[in-house]
Amino acid sequence: MQAHEGQYVGGEWRPSAGTEVTEVVNPATEEVIATVPRGTAADVDAAVTAAGEAAPRWGASTREERLTRLTRLRDGLVARKDEIARTVTAELGSPIRISELVHAGTPIAVTDAILEVLDGFPFEEKIGNSVVYAEPAGVVGAITPWNYPLHQIVAKVVPALAAGCTVVLKPADDTPLVARLFAEIVHDAGFPAGTFNLVTGPGSVVGSAIAEHPGVDMVSFTGSTAVGRRVGAAAGSGIKRVSLELGGKSANVVLPGADLATAVARGVNNAFLNGGQTCSAWTRMLVAEADQEQAVELAARAAEKYLPGDPADPATRLGPMVSAAQRDDVRRYIETGIKEGARLVAGGPEAPRGVGRGHYVRATVFADVRPDMVIAQEEIFGPVLCIMPYRDEEHALALANSTSYGLSGAVWAADRERAVAFARRMETGQVDINGGAFNPAAPFGGYKQSGVGRELGRFGLEEFTQPKSLQF
Repeated sequence: MQAHEGQYVGGEWRPSAGTEVTEVVNPATEEVIATVPRGTAADVDAAVTAAGEAAPRWGASTREERLTRLTRLRDGLVARKDEIARTVTAELGSPIRISELVHAGTPIAVTDAILEVLDGFPFEEKIGNSVVYAEPAGVVGAITPWNYPLHQIVAKVVPALAAGCTVVLKPADDTPLVARLFAEIVHDAGFPAGTFNLVTGPGSVVGSAIAEHPGVDMVSFTGSTAVGRRVGAAAGSGIKRVSLELGGKSANVVLPGADLATAVARGVNNAFLNGGQTCSAWTRMLVAEADQEQAVELAARAAEKYLPGDPADPATRLGPMVSAAQRDDVRRYIETGIKEGARLVAGGPEAPRGVGRGHYVRATVFADVRPDMVIAQEEIFGPVLCIMPYRDEEHALALANSTSYGLSGAVWAADRERAVAFARRMETGQVDINGGAFNPAAPFGGYKQSGVGRELGRFGLEEFTQPKSLQF
């Protein structure tokens, strides 16, 4: 076990104001693998002060200086990608292949996309008799989740720095180790002291202190909708700008005539990726009534391939939940689905066979799921897929839009124009057409209770700017 010390404040590791620590647990072995400082409001105050002092200098920096520092940061992510993957596997439980491809690979792609945007971003633009400047939002408080711990950090910190903002980051308690590794990469990239700061600690203390601090100009939060409401309220009371990327209950709509086998296979993979701990996961599969039984058979067969195992083994496709609490929550949802009358066709609430320890949940598929069921409405955040039959396209659209969320989704159809027409009527922030690939330059964010604002690419950088117009 490694005992990490200090918070990264003002360009150096400083002793935390508190004496308590947070234990980091490997969810596959249930062993404590490290401790990190349990930060306090005093740590946040020190970090915000450092960020505020650095803000004028970094906000006035040139595009070239920001490109230079951020390119060095990107190079650091590349150089340490194997260490990043191992770290995420150890603290999150993500299978090592997913950690390599997604948890280590995606942040590099996201940073590359921001660098491309920054290179041509219009920080000064002539509009009529006005010159409009895109100025930094100021000191940004970034609060990130545990499910994609480095990606979510990079999706906030990199565009904020590119915009000329300074940052105070609070990572999730369950996955602070990769955040500390990121702080080392930022330090090695040579950013001015105070430009980036890291404070580890519980959301109820550190997160609240960030959202409420008068020296924080903007709060960017990713997490559950319930916590997002509290963060938004705290930021709103101080008239701060706020960006919220929250929960999802995304629909994967398979229209009649689509390649059902491909749609189901890709849908199962999406729903179970990262142990189902993905806010944008397609957790509701909508299929025509005539196709439901074939879809159920295909999904159940696909689910059998997701056997819980050692996340350090390259052959493992399903790792543990991040914590015992998360495991128990997911199992309760599965039990609820059974009580509600959904047909269990794969998995179940019982502990997986052959796994003696670890926070594991069986890959689970429900059929005959009605829209009024809890499992069809609430974000489960585990490897649980709900298959819902529809009568016609209008019924499918009503089902797709029947939750309070609107983060992501998918449409499959034999005709692309038909798929696009359907997707345009879905109340959601992004839709993949016939398996369209993730685009790190496209906007990511949701409708309804899935959040406010957008991340990634030009849209993500714009979130951290504010316009000023001069008239002549």
